[in-house]
Amino acid sequence: MRLVVISGRSGSGKSSALHVLEDLGFYCIDNLPIPLLPALAQETQHDPRLSNVAVSIDARNLSQTSDGIAEVLLQLPHDEYQLEVVYLDASESVLLQRFSATRRKHPLTNHRLALAEAIQAEQQLLEPLANMADLTLDTTNMSVHELRSLIKLRVAERESSDIAILFESFGFKKGIPIDADYVFDVRNLPNPYWQLELRPYTGQQAPVQTFLTAQPEVAAMRADIQAFIERWLPGFIDNNRSYMTIAIGCTGGQHRSVYMAEQLAGQFRQQFANVQVRHRELTQDNAQHD
Repeated sequence: MRLVVISGRSGSGKSSALHVLEDLGFYCIDNLPIPLLPALAQETQHDPRLSNVAVSIDARNLSQTSDGIAEVLLQLPHDEYQLEVVYLDASESVLLQRFSATRRKHPLTNHRLALAEAIQAEQQLLEPLANMADLTLDTTNMSVHELRSLIKLRVAERESSDIAILFESFGFKKGIPIDADYVFDVRNLPNPYWQLELRPYTGQQAPVQTFLTAQPEVAAMRADIQAFIERWLPGFIDNNRSYMTIAIGCTGGQHRSVYMAEQLAGQFRQQFANVQVRHRELTQDNAQHD
């Protein structure tokens, strides 16, 4: 049985993620009390209709200490259950904006705890789950549509025996992705931005691709990054790693990093079935999350 635990701070997109899995045939339970998790796993063990189960866990059902949550998950018989913990998060400023826009009540707010304090307290409560997450997604700059697409591609459609690899381009001027396992800096490469005729294009488009392909440094950098990943990725796979996020950064996240992420993804698709690309700075719609 495959058991996917969805967690993260309120407002980061847990409900949207759970709805995607439900639409794709997972048996889903929202806000499951922690003590009931072993019983759920036992009940579904011999039911072939419930081979894929997803539950959401948040601060509302913390009837025990946060360390107890991790202990319950680790005590499940992993030889019978494929356990995956997916943790969603976003910056505090974005979470504040989302709650202000929707006017929803945070589950930890009360007459003594303001919204900002509740968001910080929730992070502390959920820290053990965040530390044991197989996949962490930073939804700060994601639209609901993009989050749903990522959950579908990276979680729902991932083969149980295969690692899911994401190459993510980004711009350093907007910060490093907090959910990256590896970060590579390509700001030393020739920059198409300074070619006025190339500035309007991105690394997904032919003019920029032609320019960068002609640069020997670009090919050398790509080969070195590829060799590094190929050298160390098998060790993660041997340790039952389910997900890998590799971030490629340039100054603005429009040209060099986009091109490099596309090139690397193309190479690794020849070796792995589940390889995706995300271009963070090319995403325009920052819609609200549940």
